[in-house]
Amino acid sequence: VQLVESGGGLVQPGGSLRLSCTASGFTFSNYAMGWARQVPGKGREWVSNIYSDGSTYYADSVKGRVTISRDNAKNTVYLQMNSLKPEDTAVYYCVTGPSGSQAYWGKGTLVTVSS
Repeated sequence: VQLVESGGGLVQPGGSLRLSCTASGFTFSNYAMGWARQVPGKGREWVSNIYSDGSTYYADSVKGRVTISRDNAKNTVYLQMNSLKPEDTAVYYCVTGPSGSQAYWGKGTLVTVSS
């Protein structure tokens, strides 16, 4: 299993970013995909999930500002983040695993929200 994130970077408060995660090594369409984030020196926070049936979950901290989507033909999951705040600054990880587990993690992509 390989998960490769991209799309992170520096953005001003109020700005937007779209993160992508391209997956390989498993039947993508059958797996739930998720995004988690971690501020260096702090614990991980679960951000969002999208299940194989397309249903979604969002943490309260990002609800209304973030949209998760998936393209099964491209084996890719996206995280569209709008109205970004400094507290959204973190390393964002793509996560998946069999039966909804968190067995596999990407290497992460850094999002920095700062003026």
